[in-house]
Amino acid sequence: MSEPLPTDDFENPVHPHESIWIPLPDGIRLAARLWRPDVSRRVPVVIEYIPYRQSDATAIGDSLMHPWFAGHGIAALRIDIRGSGNSSGVLTDEYLRQEQDDAVAAIAWIAAQPWCNGSVGMIGISWGGFAALQVAARRPPALKAIVTCCSTDDRWRDDVHYMGGALLNDGVSWGSALFGQVARPPDPAHVGEAWRDMWLQRLEATEPPLANWLAHPERDAFWKHGSVAEDYSAIQCAVYAVGGWTDGYSDVVLRLMQHLSCPRRGMIGPWTHVYPNFGLPGPAIGFLQECLRWWRHWLDGVDTGVSEEPMLSLWLGEGLRADARGPDISGRWIAVTDWPRDQGRQPFALTDRHLTVEGDAPAAADLALPLRSPQDCGVAGGEWCPQDGGGNGPEFQSDQRIDDGRSVTFDTPPLTTRVEMLGAATLDCAVAMTGRVSLLAARLCEVAPDGASARVTFGLLRLRRPAAVAPGERFRVSLPLKAVAYAFRPGSRIRLALSDTYWPMAWPEPVDAGLVVYPAGSSLTLPLLGEEDALAPVFGPAVAAMPLPHEMLKPEAHRREVRHDLATATSDYVVDFRRRRIGLGELVMDGHGHEIYRIHTGDPTSAAALLEREFQFERPGWHIRVRAQTSLCRDGRDLRLDSSLTAFENEAQIFDRQWTHRFPYDGD
Repeated sequence: MSEPLPTDDFENPVHPHESIWIPLPDGIRLAARLWRPDVSRRVPVVIEYIPYRQSDATAIGDSLMHPWFAGHGIAALRIDIRGSGNSSGVLTDEYLRQEQDDAVAAIAWIAAQPWCNGSVGMIGISWGGFAALQVAARRPPALKAIVTCCSTDDRWRDDVHYMGGALLNDGVSWGSALFGQVARPPDPAHVGEAWRDMWLQRLEATEPPLANWLAHPERDAFWKHGSVAEDYSAIQCAVYAVGGWTDGYSDVVLRLMQHLSCPRRGMIGPWTHVYPNFGLPGPAIGFLQECLRWWRHWLDGVDTGVSEEPMLSLWLGEGLRADARGPDISGRWIAVTDWPRDQGRQPFALTDRHLTVEGDAPAAADLALPLRSPQDCGVAGGEWCPQDGGGNGPEFQSDQRIDDGRSVTFDTPPLTTRVEMLGAATLDCAVAMTGRVSLLAARLCEVAPDGASARVTFGLLRLRRPAAVAPGERFRVSLPLKAVAYAFRPGSRIRLALSDTYWPMAWPEPVDAGLVVYPAGSSLTLPLLGEEDALAPVFGPAVAAMPLPHEMLKPEAHRREVRHDLATATSDYVVDFRRRRIGLGELVMDGHGHEIYRIHTGDPTSAAALLEREFQFERPGWHIRVRAQTSLCRDGRDLRLDSSLTAFENEAQIFDRQWTHRFPYDGD
């Protein structure tokens, strides 16, 4: 991860941060940390509202952003949601109605404080970005603008749990992490002797969140709650939506620009799941300066020109080189005035293992290409959302030749001209299947002259044979890939790779559906960039405030490896990580995780995920450990989830509980 330049060169002094308590109508208190500019006038306030413990776990990261806002005239408030950190109550899952109710009440309380001018903004990445959108849809009167990063408008379509209906292992990993996180205790240094009773209340209320997510494999009321796509018109405050093409949530920015009617802007860089001033992969930009212009315009009534600028700032990538440790990509910024926009399209016909410009294609034979990939096809795919846990491990895609060789591929000849695309490529194809359900994975790659293959974008679809279609009968399917802005260079080839499995990113179907693709009449269509709309944006340097004083007691360490046992034909994708051991005064934080994703290359029912998370907090005379263990596997065709939670106080076990959940297979 890139590091922005730390500075304390502010426009005005900043009061030392203070811990405050926000009272809610039902007696719950939310713990928060406040940074205020040392000025005589009332000022706006920007809130980051997440459950990740502002007094310890995110304290250093918080100190890089919020004091910077305060130093430039915008108060900043980092709030732990109910049941997290030192806030009272319990937290059992993501994005609960209670969480949004609390935020509405907290905003009203904050707007009424004597140091606030009555205007409130929200900022957040991931959970905090979700919260900003969801609370904006509730229309609290004081909320005038938000900055939402790496979030979604549709919790089923574009969150970590499912993609195209396929179950994602990123969601399984996140479920294991959240399972342990919600069971962490408050800190006695902040809540006093009540800490232990509060902790036991949390432990007793904890259930594995993954069980809720697996119980809802379709887009039902469970996922519609908290999905602002259900009613875009509910959001009336100004929205700045930010994402990265390497992140799992990039499509959301374009959808928000299309469907919102409020004042809005969007930005998508080459980044993964990080704020843009950290910019991995680069370039990092002056994101805090962009936010400040946004806040001053909408919260302080200063005309900074943001309402007159193009709707979208986009990174047009090129020359992508895949590397699990961090991809290398060049490119440039472009500006787009509105979305969607009129643009040309380039269709390619699928022939016998080739992509050919439509009209130039020879008459395609009635070819039938079975998709029968080994079950470990996908080991070069990296994570669905690299670094969503904040680590620096090798989480990105690697050279795609590994997976290309396990897929059915279609290549163009070497390009003679540059092909610039912007938006979502679409695969329209004829297929047949004897079973009822199959996975269809499509990857769009650029193959360099030296043969290296890099995944530019991809899509997954849990494909169901329509009830009116007989087994083995052809039907048509359309699969949109994730949107991207990318320029394919002359001399390279465009490759479409198709497979019926993509492990360990997505769970395979337990039954071979006999999926067959018919190239005749099938096509891949690229949306073209066309003429650029305006001058490219220019951003300032990446900056941050000075970090909170701390001691690095042990650096983080990550290991990811693929192991293949030739004797058993079993592949293991192994993840080990130890978080940084950090000292914040007398408090020491530590933790680690271990994950194994295992599959037999010829047996989809062998898929299994084994995960463990441990969190530790220490003060003199006070040592806490929380361990969450998760196992997901097939029980016949069904899914079986085994979970356990164990807690220790000064090495004495004080809590231990196990759960088993089964989820019937909804295919054949």
